[in-house]
Amino acid sequence: MATTPVDSATQAVRTMPSRAYMLLSFFAIYVVWGTTYLAIRYAVESIPPLLTAGFRHTAAGLVLFAVAWSRGYRPRRLDLLNGAILGFLFFFIGHGSLHWAEQYVSSGLAALLVASEPIWILLIGAALGQEGINWLNGAGLLCGLAGVVILTGGVGHGGHLWAAIAVLVGAASWALGVCISPRLALPRDILGRAAIPLIWGACFLLAAAAVSGEFSALHRTAISQRSLLALGYLVVFGSIVAFTAYNWLLQHYSATLVATHTFVNPLVAVLVGWLWAGEALNARVAFATAAILAAIVLIQRGDRHAELQAEAAQSD
Repeated sequence: MATTPVDSATQAVRTMPSRAYMLLSFFAIYVVWGTTYLAIRYAVESIPPLLTAGFRHTAAGLVLFAVAWSRGYRPRRLDLLNGAILGFLFFFIGHGSLHWAEQYVSSGLAALLVASEPIWILLIGAALGQEGINWLNGAGLLCGLAGVVILTGGVGHGGHLWAAIAVLVGAASWALGVCISPRLALPRDILGRAAIPLIWGACFLLAAAAVSGEFSALHRTAISQRSLLALGYLVVFGSIVAFTAYNWLLQHYSATLVATHTFVNPLVAVLVGWLWAGEALNARVAFATAAILAAIVLIQRGDRHAELQAEAAQSD
């Protein structure tokens, strides 16, 4: 899902990575993350959504933390505090709302709504004084809003509309986490940086599941094999493999390059949902996909244009 900005210290220690690691890591964030939307849909068919997300992040977070601990990582108090903030924004609100919503909307639609994340980053960044709006990213903002309107206009009313709104709220929450993360002191260890927010997010999700009654509603005999396999796929590939690859890429490549996964994820999700689950692939989805992808392109070009202007001003 989304780009986490990299601090200058992290960028300074980048080394030339293995080409094989690079290719596998981009495959993970391009393709694997795109398929997780359908896996979420299958998992929540017979496992309550907050429990699905909570189990997923508990398993992934503990595995990553165990490996980080074995390599000598010891969390500081500040790591835990800031990890709790990001865990709340990224995984409790961001993923909790997505898992809940996929009970009502298709995986492809959810992925396209999540792809609005760069729009939220631009709006929140502008409000915080971190981003400037120029004609390029302003046009992208309008295109993205048009794509969201097209999508939400096709889901009708009632639970489906609320589900679409929940996905947008989750995307906005993730974007807020992206915007404030540069201001937070985070672990230098790549696995520790991934594990702490995952574990905190799992704690929030499981607490919410307990309050909402999902534990009492869970019956092991009612859980389908497809849901169990989907949950296992989310733990291993969606969280451990892809999220670790995402953090590794941010240590070796620019955030702008890593952010290109936002172009590919919704396309993969729509195609996979159409091929494997028979989800609708109609003109509305096609127009919305084109509008949102155009928005991402324009916003990124607008950001690059602003960077070049700033560099020119500094050189002058």
